[in-house]
Amino acid sequence: MAEQGKDNFRDTIGTLNDEGKRAWVFPKKPSGKLYEYRKYVSYVLLAFLFSAPFIKVNGNQFLMFNILERRFNIFGFPFWPQDFHLFVIIMLIGVVFLVLFTVAFGRVFCGWICPQTIFMEMVFRRIEYWIDGDRGKQIRLDKMPWNAEKIKKRTFKWFLFFVISFLVANIFLAYLIGSDRLIRYILDGPEQHWNTLVSLLIFTGVFYFIFAWFREQVCIIACPYGRLQGVLLDNKSIVVAYDHKRGEKEEGRAKFKKNEDRQLSGKGDCIDCFQCVNVCPTGIDIRNGTQLECINCTACIDECDSIMEAVDLPKGLIRFTSEENIEKKTKFKFTARLKGYTAVLGILTMVLVGMLFLRNNVEANILRLPGQLYEHKENNIISNVYTFKLINKTSQEIKGIQFKLLSHKGTIKLVSHDEFDLPGQGLSKGTLFIEINGSALSGDKDRVEIGVYSKDKLIETTTTAFLGPRSYN
Repeated sequence: MAEQGKDNFRDTIGTLNDEGKRAWVFPKKPSGKLYEYRKYVSYVLLAFLFSAPFIKVNGNQFLMFNILERRFNIFGFPFWPQDFHLFVIIMLIGVVFLVLFTVAFGRVFCGWICPQTIFMEMVFRRIEYWIDGDRGKQIRLDKMPWNAEKIKKRTFKWFLFFVISFLVANIFLAYLIGSDRLIRYILDGPEQHWNTLVSLLIFTGVFYFIFAWFREQVCIIACPYGRLQGVLLDNKSIVVAYDHKRGEKEEGRAKFKKNEDRQLSGKGDCIDCFQCVNVCPTGIDIRNGTQLECINCTACIDECDSIMEAVDLPKGLIRFTSEENIEKKTKFKFTARLKGYTAVLGILTMVLVGMLFLRNNVEANILRLPGQLYEHKENNIISNVYTFKLINKTSQEIKGIQFKLLSHKGTIKLVSHDEFDLPGQGLSKGTLFIEINGSALSGDKDRVEIGVYSKDKLIETTTTAFLGPRSYN
């Protein structure tokens, strides 16, 4: 096989020049069938991203990740700190699914679903094409001295980048603090929420820095997912790949000559036009094989297919395929490795579903007041004092909350009220006394079971320790 690209292409990255400085990437504007599909997918995902914080399911925000208050909503299901184990399982399911998907289909997630790529390629890059023009015009504009045209285009582009970054920062904040609170802050005005405004401007600056300057470096340098490819991919994984068998043949790649018969000449179908390199958003040559920088965006597939069509050669020189398929023409198989990941994913999913069915809408915690012993009252009554905390995980108010002893005969007395209402998505705290006749105790430390009722309907049970005198052992 003929030499593919530079010998040292794996010793550096496509966004560095020979001096080790940043080599700015000016990709050609993609076009083609797969690019159109990517646009549809991106617009659907962008619509979902911008609408999800404002969608309510049973009064709960569809997606919310309030890290500061440790409250999360996932698909309308609220998760409190007490549900952290469920949140961990959901994250594990996401990781295992991503690993399974990568082993089977490579880094397609990066090119088609990742928010970084969608914003960069389908929002900011398209604005850049609109203002600065395609690849050639962008290169000329970059080399141009700072005249009136360049200042006007740069100022307009950077202004739009800042506005979009500010909008994205607001949506990001809606995921963190909740859309209702964000709207209230906006209506109140910035002068009443300076801390939030400062945080918003910091987020805006981060997004602006990423999309205006750092750009593809996020995928190449910052994102750890690209480096996982070396561990997860094998020669059976379906990736965006160059068919070197067909592209090189016996004589290697060569420029196209009109009316030549490539089959008879022994030359490969690759005409060395470099259009797959020019269109790549990370500046790599896909003909060098699978590389860390490749995000499987398929821009090179569309570009190569258009060139093949123009020179009357079969399409698919660059395509979704595996190295094994290129070498041996074998079809994709569901390997033992994929079966193992699928089994783990299935087990985690079943565990999550089971836990969700067992999950109660009310979380009750009743603890003895620290430092307090029991009190011996008349008629052999032993009294313990407790603090309670009830969390309502639903958006509906629960009325008429009462406590009743289930394991022993006795009474529960609330301080200041006999019953109370539990607000939706809220919690209630208070103090209560549990009184039990000493003859009903089996030792100096019994476990008592307490039922939480709403208008005589049992909604939760919990247990706590009850102290009594040793003489009742």
